[in-house]
Amino acid sequence: MTLAGALRLAYAALATTDTVLAGMGGETVDRVRWVTKSLLMPVLAASVATDRRFRRSPLTRTTLLAEAGGWIGDVALLRPGFVPFVTGMAAFGGGHAAYITGLRRHRRPGRLRDDRVVRTLGVVYAVAGPVMAVGAFRQAPVVGVAVLGYAALLTATAVYAARLHPALGAGARRSSLAGAVLFLASDTLLGIGQFLLDAPPPALGAAVMATYTAGQFLLADGALRAGASPGETAADTPEAT
Repeated sequence: MTLAGALRLAYAALATTDTVLAGMGGETVDRVRWVTKSLLMPVLAASVATDRRFRRSPLTRTTLLAEAGGWIGDVALLRPGFVPFVTGMAAFGGGHAAYITGLRRHRRPGRLRDDRVVRTLGVVYAVAGPVMAVGAFRQAPVVGVAVLGYAALLTATAVYAARLHPALGAGARRSSLAGAVLFLASDTLLGIGQFLLDAPPPALGAAVMATYTAGQFLLADGALRAGASPGETAADTPEAT
């Protein structure tokens, strides 16, 4: 077991714990989540930085920047209210800008509109984005505009993950796309609870965290797989030893 592998296991344990807590609620649980949720991104980032594939991958540095934005967003959203929500959305937006920067630099050639996955993501944005924006607009007009822009960033992350260059490997492409789609699903669920439901059920909070933590993990995994040596298999990675 390498240090990177141990940190990935620690992240999985934290993610599982925080997901369960998110579905429970209560003042005591909220205090515990200041520990579990705040540790998620630092532990995941440490697992990336200590992995032997870190220096070989062209995606790891932008991934670390994205995880830093995720950490700020996680901590901000531990507090209720308008200002923490907007702060969290801005931080996550910066994180997605970092993901997009890395993925876009290493996209495969071709027109986006010719890709079936990209067209599907465009339809999802066209349907879900305005619905969330209208719900947010009813609470505060400026938030409605911000939500529409943030949804565009989420979709762009998934679009460029779908267009990752084949030279980075099939594993990197699969993990990156799955992670971006799960991140999109997580924030869609969050938006439903925030803007469309008067009293969201506790299970929705657990679903948000389950998809979010899995999405961040898979985006990190995709970045590391992009640094795998030619011929290196999953069994050769430090996490499997």
